[in-house]
Amino acid sequence: MEASAANEVALPLSGVRLIVVEDDFLILMELESALTDAGAKIVGSCRTLDAAMSLVEADGLAAAILDIRLGRDTVEPAARRLAERGIPFIFYTGQSETDAVRMMWPRSALLHKPANPKKIVAAISELLHA
Repeated sequence: MEASAANEVALPLSGVRLIVVEDDFLILMELESALTDAGAKIVGSCRTLDAAMSLVEADGLAAAILDIRLGRDTVEPAARRLAERGIPFIFYTGQSETDAVRMMWPRSALLHKPANPKKIVAAISELLHA
């Protein structure tokens, strides 16, 4: 076995196709960085509901990370479409667990902002292996 192959470590999200919906630009960049560092392929990221609605139709999605509130909108229509397509998602939010959108999907994982990048990657890994 070559030395370089022996030293390579499998990334926890290697090749996993994700979308990220987050209205805060800095948080969006942090999420993208954490996920790509873990090997994920970001199919798309966005800050608005309109953009999210086009991303949820992408082919080959494995999962999504969704902020519950996008400015004055909620992510509910995008979450509904993902659920219809059978694509799992995690809510990444500063909102309470009793938010009306959260209550529509009580079994969906919830990460509170701010979360450690390792925790975000672990939550996606767990979601994909559930």
